Amino acid sequence: MTRISWDQYFMAQSHLLALRSTCTRLTVGATIVRDKRIIAGGYNGSIAGGDHCIDKGCYVIDNHCVRTIHAEMNALLQCAKFGVPTENAEIYVTHFPCLQCCKAIIQAGLKTVYYAMDYKNHPYAIELFEQAGVKVEKVELTEQEIDFRSISV
Repeated sequence: MTRISWDQYFMAQSHLLALRSTCTRLTVGATIVRDKRIIAGGYNGSIAGGDHCIDKGCYVIDNHCVRTIHAEMNALLQCAKFGVPTENAEIYVTHFPCLQCCKAIIQAGLKTVYYAMDYKNHPYAIELFEQAGVKVEKVELTEQEIDFRSISV
C-alpha cells in the first residue's frame, strides 16, 4: 500500500474538519501544521454556545454571513487560546482564504498557505501574500478509497 503525501494528508484533515461546519452557505475547514504535526484545526461556524446558521439561518449583511467565524480564524484563535506559537507554521484550507483571513494569516507569521479550491480569490489578498513572502500553493485533494481490510493490526 502506498502512503498518501503529507499535503494530501493535511488537506484531508481540513476536509474532515469542514464536515463540522454549521454554515449552510459554504463548509470550510483549516488545519495549521508545524514540523509535520497538526497544531490546530478549525471550521466555519458560530461562536461557542451561540446560534448556528443550521438552526437559525444565516445572518447576512452585505452578502456576508456575520454569524460565522471563518475556519482559518477559528484555527488561529485556537492557537492563541492555548498558547501555541504559529510563527513559520503552514495552513491547509479547503478554500482560498478571504481577505480578512489572509491578513490574519500574515500577522500570525504563517509561512505557507495550501488550499484545495479557488473561492473568490481576492487580488489584494494575493498581493498581500506576495508582499509578506507567504507561499501560496493549490493542492487539490485527490480521493482515495480506504480499504480497512488491507491494514494489518
